[in-house]
Formats: sequence, structure tokens, C-alpha cells
Amino acid sequence: MTTAVPRARRPLPILNAEQIGQLKPELAEVIEYRKSGLSLNHIVGCPLDCGYCVRHLFDNFELKTPRALMSDEAAVALLTGHQYFRPHRTPIQLFNRATDPMLPVVKQHTFHTLRLLDERGLTNHVLVITRWRVSPEDCQVLNSYRNIRLTVLVTHSGIDHPGIEPVDSAIAAASLQTLHRHAEHYRTVLYWRPIVPGLNDSDEHIRRALELSKHADATVFTGLFFRDEIAAYYKDHGLPLPYEDTARRKIMPEESEQRILDAFRRPDDRGEPYGPLFRKTSCGVAYAHKVPDYNGHYGIQDLCDICPVAQLGLCRDAWQAPSLEEATEAARALGATGDVEVNDRAIIVSGLNEPPRYFLQHGFGYQVHDRDKPHRHRRHGRADIGWPAPQ
Repeated sequence: MTTAVPRARRPLPILNAEQIGQLKPELAEVIEYRKSGLSLNHIVGCPLDCGYCVRHLFDNFELKTPRALMSDEAAVALLTGHQYFRPHRTPIQLFNRATDPMLPVVKQHTFHTLRLLDERGLTNHVLVITRWRVSPEDCQVLNSYRNIRLTVLVTHSGIDHPGIEPVDSAIAAASLQTLHRHAEHYRTVLYWRPIVPGLNDSDEHIRRALELSKHADATVFTGLFFRDEIAAYYKDHGLPLPYEDTARRKIMPEESEQRILDAFRRPDDRGEPYGPLFRKTSCGVAYAHKVPDYNGHYGIQDLCDICPVAQLGLCRDAWQAPSLEEATEAARALGATGDVEVNDRAIIVSGLNEPPRYFLQHGFGYQVHDRDKPHRHRRHGRADIGWPAPQ
């Protein structure tokens, strides 16, 4: 088979040490561990201006023109040599923090980075998240990778307010359909986010998402990541504040979730009562590839109550709690303090921030929670805003 090669463009200029030094330190860090994977971000800068973008957290929102922090080769070497990277196991995310991977000047680096990972024979999950245009020619390139387990997640909000969502959601809808129509060796997920009450959760918005879900292997829905920096941007630009308070976790109110579940419910004999519809990214990705969830969510049964029966079986068969001795030894090696607990939902630790917790979680395939930041029943690790006060 002939390898698909994207149209050649001049690589993005690489920032020098002085320019990199002017960036916020967190942005200059090329690798960040997130729940859905070890995130590689050696391209920074995006012109899309989505009001809720996490770029606000890195003082990067005004950097509109994409630039590289290093070459693709150096970035892949840094990733695969990272202390938390494990071949064939650690999930990877690409360009999901500071740019869009399918922007015309960025996608050459997206394709090349994917090629470098694929040529190493790695079978890790690799997630590419976009809201921009994807062509049939792009799909040909995406289909050419033979080893990595590639998922393209298309962010679609349906938000009509131009100050909050300046990118026409029709672009993402068209890309989703193109990707799904041409998919052979990758999978496509409808990433329906951020859902905000009164902004994009009307019956019409939900109906549109339901229609789009037919053009994806899975649908993942989630709420708004509303931090202080994003709230400040809304205030400075006269945008309607969606909530009175900000939160560390994503906000997904109970009423909005229930209306979505009611709309997606399909009682039938196929074992797919909701579409398939998922609350968590890794659940949708795992379902699309017909493999167990790499985040070990199976222990959180109130999270899994919408999952297809066949997928629940895959996750159940792979889900096994580590022994207390194993969990304690691994957590202590990463700096955990206090007692370590293993229950039928998660490993509970103290003194570990998110990266080492995710490292443990992906290693054991079992949830790892911070004792000081408990996961409430049915909140699924989301903010308490929009839910009854915890008892």
C-alpha cells in the first residue's frame, strides 16, 4: 500500500530560548499529564478565539499565530523518554492545550508526529481533538497509520453566541461526517462540549447532537471548565456569565444531564440504551476501539449506568483491583503520604497531584482518587454546581 503523504508546507518556525522564556512556565512545558493521556504540546498559538478555551489558563490566548517550541522529532523523543511514558500502555493526546491540530499550518506537524509515533511500532491510544476542517485527503493520511490506536475527537458545541464560540459549529459537523465516512484505521468520536444551561442545551441543540451522533463511533458529552481566568475574560468582554461561581472541575448540572439522557435513551435489545453515549472521554474512546476503558471507570457503577452491555463486559473482565501492598508500594514510590486505601471504586491516596495519580491509574487500569478531593456519588468527578448539596 502506498503511504499517504500530506501536501508539503514549510515547517513552523521554532521559538528561540529567549522567546520561550517569555511564555508562562506551564505553557513552555511541552508535556503535561492529563486524565485522558500524556499530552504533547510543542506547537502553541491558535486564532480560533473560543471564549472558554483553556489557553486562558496559560496566558496564551493572545498568541494567535502558531509557533513551535521544538521539532517534531525532538518532541517525540521527549515524550517517549518521559518518566511517565510506557510503550503500548500510556494514552497520548496531541496538541490539545495550546492550538488546534487541524489548522492548515499545524496539521503537517500533527501528521508528522503521528507518523513518528507509528514508525516506532507503538500501539498506544493517541487522541487528536479538533473543531476545524478535515478533508477526505486528511482522512487518507489518518488511515495510513498502522500501529497507533488513533481516535479523532471532533469538538462540537452548537453555541451560537459569536463572542463565546466564534467558530461556526457547522465546520465541526462537516468534519465529523467526513471523518466517519472515510474511517478505516482510526475511530471518530463526537465530542459534544461544553454544554452550558441556557446556551446550548435547548431541545433543538440536543436534537442536533443526536443527529450528529449517527456520524460517530461514540459520543462523549461534558460541561464547561469555568476557571477564574475564563470568568475574567467573560467579564472583560461583556459576555454573559454562565455561573455565579467558578470551579476546579468541569460543571455539568444534573438537570442538563438528565435532559440529555432522556433524549438519547433508546430502549431496545441491542445493549446500547443511550446511543452509545458516554460521560467520560476514555469510555468513548475505549468503546470506539472495542477495548476496555484504560481509566478503570468500571468501579464507578453510577458512571457506567449508560454504557452498552457489551462494553461493560469488556471493562468488567479487564478490571481488577490491585492488592493493598501493590498500591501502597507504587504510591509511596511516587511520594504519597498517609494511608493508602483500596476499595471497590478506587485507590485513595494523599499527597499526590494529578500526574502521578494518572500514572498509577493508567498502570493499574483502576481509578485513583485524592482523599482531599472526593468524588461525589453521581457527580463523576465534576463540580458540585448544579447538584444538590452533598450530604
